[in-house]
Amino acid sequence: QVQLVESGGGLAQTGESLTLSCVAPEGFTVDQMGWYRRQIPGGERDLVATLTSDGSVNYVNSVKDRFTISRDNAKTTFYLRMNNLKAEGSAIYYCNLDGWFGGGPCETWGRGIQVTVSS
Repeated sequence: QVQLVESGGGLAQTGESLTLSCVAPEGFTVDQMGWYRRQIPGGERDLVATLTSDGSVNYVNSVKDRFTISRDNAKTTFYLRMNNLKAEGSAIYYCNLDGWFGGGPCETWGRGIQVTVSS
């Protein structure tokens, strides 16, 4: 079982910033990394942003110009910088990695981390 570790969530007020982090397991080669969120308990996980190995990024319209997905130079830690948070940013955020591990293709998810935005 490939385990992802997310960190950086918590409580913020509207207009404030938070940065989420996700660490890829040692030996995992990432083709694409994504951040998703579940805003409604029991609902779907919706795409927030993706980052591919060649550096291409994609954002859902509602977070463009406020959120930034990035990675460190070693491509082992991935970030989601969330600026100017809004109330609808309250959700459980999930890290997703799609790539190669242990000699074969692998896709895995983190357990999720809570972000709560209060006004």
